[in-house]
Amino acid sequence: MRVLGWDGYLNCRDLGGLPTPAGPTRPGRIARGPRRELLSPAGWAAAREWGLRTIVDLRCAYEVGLRDGDPVPDGTVMDGVSVRSAPTEDHSSEEFRRTCFPILDSPACWSHNLRILPDLVRRALEVIAACEPGVLIHCSAGRDRTGMISALLLANAGVAPEVVAEDYAVSVRQLAGARTRSPTVDRQEAWRPADAEAWIAQVCPIVVAFAEGVGELLDQVGLQDDDRLRLRTLLLPA
Repeated sequence: MRVLGWDGYLNCRDLGGLPTPAGPTRPGRIARGPRRELLSPAGWAAAREWGLRTIVDLRCAYEVGLRDGDPVPDGTVMDGVSVRSAPTEDHSSEEFRRTCFPILDSPACWSHNLRILPDLVRRALEVIAACEPGVLIHCSAGRDRTGMISALLLANAGVAPEVVAEDYAVSVRQLAGARTRSPTVDRQEAWRPADAEAWIAQVCPIVVAFAEGVGELLDQVGLQDDDRLRLRTLLLPA
């Protein structure tokens, strides 16, 4: 099952099980989700049973940490799990704020993120490429920054653009009306299912176009061929 039922952790999926010309992407290699502080002790146990070894956190530093309502884990839940900080955004960048703050919750932001902050996106991908299988990638909601990086990973592995867009759509549906206790405002927390479907119809063509251009996008951020190969190897059958 692609949906991972880690307790307290809505919108968590395995990137395995998606079709490519080389066969389905491999389960148990890379998962995507929201802020890890949402995991209950049982959720951490399930994540470790899945094979969690490394967390790649795409958030800015000020977003990290427990917030009101988060479960308080004991000191052992992270034993053997490393956390790598790899923010894809720089909120001190005037151009990024001016261009992207109005559209942070949209795939329309993704191409601007790559254009304005290519080094940050490249570093996030390099961090993932250096990981052993058992990687959780997350931001706050696990929808937008995580969606952007997941789209690049899946498209680089040969997943069809329409399937990449459907993976993004799953996150929109799961998070409509849900609270992730992010430190930033998320208007989609107030959405109903009809709002989510209208948004999906509007923006999924943007995701498709983004995935179709993955080669050029990886060129744009300067990701080397050996890292592209390592990322494909993480997801593709042996």
